[in-house]
Amino acid sequence: MLIHPAIDPVALQLGPLAIHWYGLTYLAAFGLFLWLGVQRLGHEPYASLAGSQAWSRRDVEDIIFLGVLGVILGGRLGYVLFYKPLDYLAHPLGVFAVWEGGMSFHGGLVGVLLAMVWFARTRQRPWLQVMDFVAPCVPTGLAAGRIGNFINGELWGRVADPTLPWGMVFRGAGDLPRHPSQLYQFLLEGLLLFTLLWLYARRPRRRGEVSAAFLVGYGSLRFAAEFFREPDAHLGLLGLGLSMGQWLSLPMVAAGVALWCWAARRTPA
Repeated sequence: MLIHPAIDPVALQLGPLAIHWYGLTYLAAFGLFLWLGVQRLGHEPYASLAGSQAWSRRDVEDIIFLGVLGVILGGRLGYVLFYKPLDYLAHPLGVFAVWEGGMSFHGGLVGVLLAMVWFARTRQRPWLQVMDFVAPCVPTGLAAGRIGNFINGELWGRVADPTLPWGMVFRGAGDLPRHPSQLYQFLLEGLLLFTLLWLYARRPRRRGEVSAAFLVGYGSLRFAAEFFREPDAHLGLLGLGLSMGQWLSLPMVAAGVALWCWAARRTPA
């Protein structure tokens, strides 16, 4: 049985300014996206586009700027609406207290989708072409975020068998060993999904197929990881014994399958 290390969530204190590890993981996520996005410019069909449709590093930087807005605004609003709507309805100003935590991946995804609609319209590019560009660059950011969760000792897993070698006791979660579900998600939704998507996207694909692979891949891996993650205390398990994260992942998988079927009927872009 392991004990979660008591890591100070503040990485650096400069007078009144506190730099948190979680903020640094977000910074790492956007830095990785920039580096991977530049590499992605060499993949098809982006490497062959010319004229007004040509892609450049400036496009990657603009995508990051809009993506940051989508992640933060969508993630916060998603958490408010999906997880604690009544609490924030009673205390609406709490929506702006982002330093208290509370972000939803599924809300952030919706925010990014809307941000990419804006990017596609202003650049006069097909929206699915933009999303196919973005999708393989996302999982490393998810991996960075899960490391932040682990450092903070939050979003711990369900109670594990005491004989589990990597079972871990988390502060504030009692004395029983639990699954380090943050690390499970780091490996599944982060490293594994990135490896599969990156290899898949390096070859020419029909428009929409890479985005579909991301939706099915993330939704399936998140659904599986939720069996080891402790449900939110104020929600518990919902219908059919599934968590909120699992219920939100099912539409992702369904949308991915539908998009895949639609893309399969198209000729290669």
